[in-house]
Amino acid sequence: MLESRINALYDRNPESYSHQDLETFREFKKGLNNGTVRAAEPDKQAAPHGWRVNAWVKRGILVGFRMGRSVDMSDAGSRFRFIDKSTYPPRDLSVEESIRVVPGGSSLRDGCYLGRSVTCMPPMYINVGAYVDDGTMVDSHALVGSCAQIGKNCHLSAAAQVGGVLEPIGALPVIVEDNVLVGGNTGVYEGTIIKRSAVLGAGTVLTRSTPVYDIVHDVVHRAEGDNPLVIPEGAVVVPGSRPITSGTGKAMGLSLYAPVIVKYRDEKTESRVELESLLR
Repeated sequence: MLESRINALYDRNPESYSHQDLETFREFKKGLNNGTVRAAEPDKQAAPHGWRVNAWVKRGILVGFRMGRSVDMSDAGSRFRFIDKSTYPPRDLSVEESIRVVPGGSSLRDGCYLGRSVTCMPPMYINVGAYVDDGTMVDSHALVGSCAQIGKNCHLSAAAQVGGVLEPIGALPVIVEDNVLVGGNTGVYEGTIIKRSAVLGAGTVLTRSTPVYDIVHDVVHRAEGDNPLVIPEGAVVVPGSRPITSGTGKAMGLSLYAPVIVKYRDEKTESRVELESLLR
């Protein structure tokens, strides 16, 4: 079984790798590329957020970094130099995969999955272990970090940053479920889960230590213990602020950043989001 072989290779950490070790890693990376191997996947039994971490997949990615050696990946005669691990070259694509990568400086690292009709606008970057499902657009200057999971028909707008979580091994990666609109210049980090059909307004930043104020339902969403920050299905989140209520901060009239759920998706939101599909 591939999982047991990867775990054994991770634990053994040999000084040199055999042909069989290399074949195991090639099989593993092929699974990453075709989407049959994922760092996290939906699991209705994984309460309360519905996602299961596959820690062995992260081990396999780390094995690849150990196994690789630094090589020159520059085009012949180019003045631009690119040096990276031999195990993680740029990902190969074919027309048959129905993926659009518009010319202009984008990069896909080998070991990432892209579904059909994914569109990549230049320049953008998708790292090893990431999973980007069918019909999603990754816009200019957007990042999909290592092991991040992006659902179907999402739009990661210009300069959106979806952080990677490779270590610690058991940590939940950032997850963006289906039909989510991530606005421009946003940041989603530290294993945050964005449930389906949510909208993140431009400039929203979400981290494990960021409480999110839901003024529709009069609750505060936050990460607690082993549970990540979860943005509810259909929530519309925008950047906000809350005043400091004591001490010098109050005296100086200062406020702290506070993302706010101002509403849940309605017909007006749907019509605006629908316009995004015209770009795909």
